[in-house]
Amino acid sequence: MLLRWLLASLHLLGLGIGLGAIWVRSRALAGAPDPACVRRALRADAWWGVAALLWLGTGLPRLLLGLEKPVDYYFGGRIFWLKLGLFTLVFLLELGPMVGLTLWR
Repeated sequence: MLLRWLLASLHLLGLGIGLGAIWVRSRALAGAPDPACVRRALRADAWWGVAALLWLGTGLPRLLLGLEKPVDYYFGGRIFWLKLGLFTLVFLLELGPMVGLTLWR
């Protein structure tokens, strides 16, 4: 029960961290790229990575351990595959900026 609650809480916390990181990164990269803006963008990109790790690190145990619902429930549902597809799409779209910001370091 406690593990289920903890994983669900951390999974949702990742949503807040991810949305905040994307907002900060977009604001930092909107203007002329001075050193302060680049530092903010790199810091926000690191938080975006933390959010992704939280989503994967908590989502996989929630799925595979059957803490919420049986595994067959998720694999048989279209919503699960839609969410997984959207996550994959966002990851693929983020590869370019992720590599670019990593090279700036």
